[in-house]
Amino acid sequence: MSEPKPIAVVAAQVPPRAVASAYPEPFAARMAGREKRALGDVFGLRNFGVNLTRLAPGAVSALRHGHSRQDEFLYILAGQAVLISNAGETLLEPGMCAGCPAGSGDAYQLANRGSDDVLYLEIGDRSPGDVVSYPDDDLQAVMGDDGRWHFAHKDGRAY
Repeated sequence: MSEPKPIAVVAAQVPPRAVASAYPEPFAARMAGREKRALGDVFGLRNFGVNLTRLAPGAVSALRHGHSRQDEFLYILAGQAVLISNAGETLLEPGMCAGCPAGSGDAYQLANRGSDDVLYLEIGDRSPGDVVSYPDDDLQAVMGDDGRWHFAHKDGRAY
């Protein structure tokens, strides 16, 4: 029998993910300074994920990427982040949000170029068969039926 899910939690008290990044090396090392707390998982949410993410100064949210099926929504709680997309760079401050629609052809990431931590909510659906492209790196990812990301080089060779 599974353990009952909580009704409510203090988000900052949810333990951070045990594995900092699902990326294969050498990409995982580039996620140093990023800490994610999987809030949606605490409640057993299956259709979308919610992460409370902290970026230390100099850290980035992810490799610059775009999803084929998954929409993502970002809401800045503290600090200043730079949203890097195909359109350029946009400064995001507390109270600001950004949407990254699936299939748009845009690729994005957040970067913390300031001296204070950035804290933000990241919300995305969990669309099976989602394909992620990484225009700046030799990487592609597919969301498998097992709910896990499967990574390969752009020529299809597995990592």
